[in-house]
Amino acid sequence: MRTYWNINKKLKAIDEWQPYCWTQVTCPVKEDEDFLQEKLGIPDYFLSDIADADERARYEIDEGFVFIILRIPYVKDVRSRTPYTTIPLGIIMKDDIMITVCYYETDMMIDFLSYQQKRGEGFTDFVDMIFRIFLSSAVWYLKRLKQISFLIEKAKRQLDKSVDNQDIISLARLQDSLTYFMTSIKGNETLLTKLKFRLPIDELDAELIEDVNIEMNQAQEMTSIYSNILESTMDTYSNIINNNLSKVMRKLTSYSIIIMVPTLIASYLGMNLYNGIEQSVYGFWGVTALSLVLGAASYFYFKHQDML
Repeated sequence: MRTYWNINKKLKAIDEWQPYCWTQVTCPVKEDEDFLQEKLGIPDYFLSDIADADERARYEIDEGFVFIILRIPYVKDVRSRTPYTTIPLGIIMKDDIMITVCYYETDMMIDFLSYQQKRGEGFTDFVDMIFRIFLSSAVWYLKRLKQISFLIEKAKRQLDKSVDNQDIISLARLQDSLTYFMTSIKGNETLLTKLKFRLPIDELDAELIEDVNIEMNQAQEMTSIYSNILESTMDTYSNIINNNLSKVMRKLTSYSIIIMVPTLIASYLGMNLYNGIEQSVYGFWGVTALSLVLGAASYFYFKHQDML
């Protein structure tokens, strides 16, 4: 699906492509790809790179096009091992052409459009728009990090009640998400640093870049903090699980020894050999009493040693 936007003074949707408009392509189909390649002359490998979910944040200049890939946060709708991840957003600029391409529908771009329409100012130029997309991505990293923080606290409350495998697995998946976030934010920061020296920026752009740097630094610090907290939490609950397992094994061992004492006596005195008590009236009761006394003594011993 592609949408055309007039970015002069106020962001406004238009019916067809015009020079200096913004072409937004979301979840492109064959028709959209043909339009970009045949009508606007976009090289086909640009689109294939954007379609690659693992493509790193980078930029290149080829055939007069400035080609930028930005990693943005994304939440998967279906149940996944990594509910929070990052995906590539392609930005293509050349003279009177400005295109963004994303093979996923994201909350970030929907919010970006809504916010810019509320601003009612449009963009001063394509460079201004590019850095505002960078700023929006940094803000959305912070939003997603707050959601991850809430999920971490929720899992910790559940684990405080009872240690459950599902909660441990949830924490491990969030750890994977934080790893993706950390890598993508660092890549975006490096990309931003390079673009400052490659794109024509003015004083307003410089101020905007400073805001982007601040937001990205904050997102990176929060990611690092949450990652450390999550790692510490998982280590703590792992130690708790090991400690609980150790207690269970110690109790089982103690009970096995207590049961073994009367079993040993009954086995020894019950053998088909002469032991002097075969004909005694009190033989059976004596063996039973001895087994109970030694079993009770073993029980109280282990109880005193806090092994039961």
